Amino acid sequence: MKNNQRPDGPWRIEPETLEAALETEFAGRPALTPALKNWVEDLPGQNEKQQTAPRLTWVNEINDIWMEIPRFENILWWGAWVLVIAVLIPIIMISFSFFQPFVYSDILFIPIILGFFLIICSLFLVNLKMALFVPRGTPIRFNRHRQKIYVYEYQRKWNPWVRWPTTIKVFDWADVHAQMTRETGRYDQGYRLYGVVCQPGTSEIIDSFVLSGAVGHPKLLRGLWSHCCHYMQAKPVPTAPLLTKAPASWTPFNTVRWPADIDRESTTVPDSQQA
Repeated sequence: MKNNQRPDGPWRIEPETLEAALETEFAGRPALTPALKNWVEDLPGQNEKQQTAPRLTWVNEINDIWMEIPRFENILWWGAWVLVIAVLIPIIMISFSFFQPFVYSDILFIPIILGFFLIICSLFLVNLKMALFVPRGTPIRFNRHRQKIYVYEYQRKWNPWVRWPTTIKVFDWADVHAQMTRETGRYDQGYRLYGVVCQPGTSEIIDSFVLSGAVGHPKLLRGLWSHCCHYMQAKPVPTAPLLTKAPASWTPFNTVRWPADIDRESTTVPDSQQA
């Protein structure tokens, strides 16, 4: 093969893949502490020149006061419905068996049957809650007039018998920085963008949240961070997202419910700025 020829087939390396690998290999050390797990890059500060033009992957709402972006997960939500149906079959069979007459020897198996029945019911309930109640695309709101961001978090658990709470984290935009990580999990591979919150005036990280789930190439994440910075500075930004179709995640009702007071605060200007 001549030197000016490019390899084809399984050994061919795409330019974007090579660029991302080189960036990861030669990345320096994080400027903020403690470093995030799987850290690969600190993105430019809010007032620094951004490396990439502003761009949105998805957006729910964007106007002169507030912007809301969703955060989708790499989860096949229809799988929860499949498991709900699959687990329902043994539940019906075990329930029906309780109406059958037991002989004396069967009494020894009653605790075992009840224990198995509890496990099956727990599996049914946890998948039903995943299918019906877990919010899809948990959002973040940016209010440029208040200079605050509102992070919608939902804490799902493996225990279906306890409450899965919703929490809203409110941060001053000035304290938020951006870092990129590289995820290598089975269902979540690629680069992920984090918002990291520092103690005011320091480089000490006191909290963090996902700004965007794992994607294939860092350029998309740099563009999203650039868009957030430009928007909060009231600079011109594109309002059309790159993607308009959300991942398939059907539920019979809206699973994102903002508390009334937070919903009003995050979508309005301060009283001092109202005419």
